[in-house]
Amino acid sequence: MAAAIISALALSGCAEDKAERTFVPDYQAIETRLLDGDLVNFRVAMRGARDESDVERYAECAAAQYTLIRGYGFARHVRTLVSEEGGNWRGDAIYTISAALPRGLRTIDAEVTAANCAENGIPMV
Repeated sequence: MAAAIISALALSGCAEDKAERTFVPDYQAIETRLLDGDLVNFRVAMRGARDESDVERYAECAAAQYTLIRGYGFARHVRTLVSEEGGNWRGDAIYTISAALPRGLRTIDAEVTAANCAENGIPMV
């Protein structure tokens, strides 16, 4: 019995590793809309996401690059809504952008984040 459990765990680990190796995201649209002053809406679309976090990361990358383009250094995440239908993932995120590090827990350094996104092959604005 113990051998069967160990074998099952080993096989599930292999399946997980294989899923990680075969992650091939199809990054599609990025739409940005300046809502009011420093409040920006990012809408992203992709296929092949493993879960919501891949879509959230894509939106974060868009926010980081947009922040730099606007001449700012930081962004603060306000909210992200993620939906999936038929393998099509969509994200609707809102960030504030600023020159100085904003208050709050969900802030990003735009330069560091954009470099990380480029390093990981995630497209930006």
